[in-house]
Amino acid sequence: MGMDFFDAFKMGLDLLWSMLTAEPLVTLGIMVFFGGSLLFALIVNVLREQKLRKSGILEVDKMSGRMFEEFLQALLKAKGYYVQLTPESGDYGADLILSTKGKKIIVQAKRYKKNVGVKAVQEIATAKSHYKSDECWVITNSFFTEQAKKLASSNKVRLVDRKQLMNWMLQENESNKGDSRTMG
Repeated sequence: MGMDFFDAFKMGLDLLWSMLTAEPLVTLGIMVFFGGSLLFALIVNVLREQKLRKSGILEVDKMSGRMFEEFLQALLKAKGYYVQLTPESGDYGADLILSTKGKKIIVQAKRYKKNVGVKAVQEIATAKSHYKSDECWVITNSFFTEQAKKLASSNKVRLVDRKQLMNWMLQENESNKGDSRTMG
C-alpha cells in the first residue's frame, strides 16, 4: 500500500487547509503579516528610490560604482525610461538597459574622480551589437577626454558628462517640488 507523491501532497494540503480553517484568527493574522510585510517592502523601496533621485552631485561623487548605477536607474526611470540593471559581472560593458518607444539603449555608468577615457567608449560601442541596441551612452559624474569624445563621435556613442547629469538632476528636483508626496 504505497502512497504516491500526489496523495501525499493532497494530504498535506488537506492538513494545511484544516489548520487554516480551524483558527480563522490565525489565518487572518498570517495574511495581515504577509500583506503588511509586502507593503512595507514596497514603501521602503519607493522611499529609497526617492532618496536616490534627490541625491545631489556631491553625494553622487561619494557613491560606489554600483550605487551610482542604482542612482542612474532611479533618475532615468523618473525621466520616463523603463530601466533594467545588468548583473555586476559579465555585463559585456553595459550597466543599464533602457527601453522607450520601441528603442533599446545601453548605458555604461562611470563614477570617476578623473576624466573618462577611450576604454569606456570602446566597451559600450562593442556591447551595442551584443545587446542588439539602437543607441549606446556613457554617463559620468566627471568629464571625458578629447580622445574619448572623438571616438564617441565616430561611433555614434552619446556622452553624458557632469554638466548634463547635473541638468537632469535639477530637472528631476524641479519636477518633484510640486509633488506634495515627496518625503524630505
